[in-house]
Amino acid sequence: MSESKELLEATVKGLQDKVEQLTTELQTKRKELEDVSKPELNQSTLDVIYDCVTEGIEEFDFSNSDNYDFEYEIDYDGRIATHHIEFNNSDYVRQPIIKFIEDRFKIIDDTEDENSAQ
Repeated sequence: MSESKELLEATVKGLQDKVEQLTTELQTKRKELEDVSKPELNQSTLDVIYDCVTEGIEEFDFSNSDNYDFEYEIDYDGRIATHHIEFNNSDYVRQPIIKFIEDRFKIIDDTEDENSAQ
C-alpha cells in the first residue's frame, strides 16, 4: 500500500511538472502569436527613435504656464486651490519629436503597397 501511495505521489508530481512546463510553453507561443503581425524594428532603429523622443521632450518648456489651463476653486477653509490642470499644447511636444524622427530616417512611402494589398 505504501509503495502504491509513493508511486501515485511521484506520478502526480511528474504530471504537475509537465503541466507547468506546458503552461510556460503556451505563454511563450501566445507571445510569439501576438508578435507575428507586428512590423519589425531592429534595436539600432529603436535606439534612434528613443533618442529622438528624448531630444524632442527636452526641447519643450514644460515650465511655461501658458501651456496649461487651470481651473481654481475655493475650498472649505476659504483657500484658493487648483481644481483641475489641463495640458493644452500636446502638438508642441509632438511636432519636435516627429521632426527629429523624420530628419534621422529616410521615409519610404509604402501606403500604396498597403492599399493595393487590401
